[in-house]
Amino acid sequence: MLNLQQRINILTHLQKYITGNDPVWMNVKVQAAESNPWFIPPFIDNAVQNIASHLLEPLSLNRWIASYDIPEQNTTPANIGITMAGNIPLAGFHDFLCVFISGHKQTIKPSSKDNVLLRHIAEKMNSWDPSIKDYIVFADMLKGCEAYIATGSNNTARYFEYYFRKYPHIIRKNRTSVAILKGDETRNELKELADDVYLYFGLGCRNVTKIYVPWGYDFLPLLESFKKYDYLIENHKYKHNYDFNLTMHIMNQRFYMTNGSVILSENPSVFSPISQLHYEFYKEPEDIHSTLNPEEIQCIIGTGKIPPGAAQSPGLTDYADGIDTMKFLKQLTKRN
Repeated sequence: MLNLQQRINILTHLQKYITGNDPVWMNVKVQAAESNPWFIPPFIDNAVQNIASHLLEPLSLNRWIASYDIPEQNTTPANIGITMAGNIPLAGFHDFLCVFISGHKQTIKPSSKDNVLLRHIAEKMNSWDPSIKDYIVFADMLKGCEAYIATGSNNTARYFEYYFRKYPHIIRKNRTSVAILKGDETRNELKELADDVYLYFGLGCRNVTKIYVPWGYDFLPLLESFKKYDYLIENHKYKHNYDFNLTMHIMNQRFYMTNGSVILSENPSVFSPISQLHYEFYKEPEDIHSTLNPEEIQCIIGTGKIPPGAAQSPGLTDYADGIDTMKFLKQLTKRN
């Protein structure tokens, strides 16, 4: 049975491994990109680097662990079933990390869209310590678990809530992120905002899919700054979405703006389709918050909240949907 310090040591080793140039790891990332056209190499590398820098950095990791007073040994580990999303590379890594560091066991049902990277990471960890095979299992169906963490669409969430209703659970639904601009952002800040919009083709819940701007806002600097991601239009899946959305605007005679890689469209919805960014004008930024549904918003960029460019770099305490996963897992330990 792995004690806490042994688990920390393995994660420290993992940080070094995923930031290194081991030929096997390099090949695994290539396989992940080949299995999912949305997982282009720069985005896989970005996701991996964020995990290494923000979730596996030893000092931050130890402080985070200490804040929960995790016992050295979890003598009564529960089996946690995890249904993972596949919208961005390693989308479920934070859940994986939380369960592993808490000393519980986990049975993972990965998304078919992201079925390469985490499997390899688990296999590599097992090669360092064979006892890990008792803690991390992959399965096509989740059965016999004592608690569940499930991430999916609003539609699948209803099924999760029904099937897991008798067990302790965390169920996550569709969410997105927005940005509130004041109009005095620097060119560099706008370029960083482009990361929040374009990274992972906008498929993540932390991606900005709508911006709020003051009346009279000049969109030209923003559109110009966003050209740093012009290369995305070369991706055939992204281009298909761009061409379709552009055609819909033209056919319906709807006003739009574009820089060739993203379509700006005035729209009240916080959710926007791939390749499209919604915008809405405001008079007072304070008025915006009352219009937002907390169950739809993952994070808010700007106005003293999260700075531009930081949306896709969540830290250890940036829990999805604001639900403290470690607290949930610690309560399971008490139950046992």
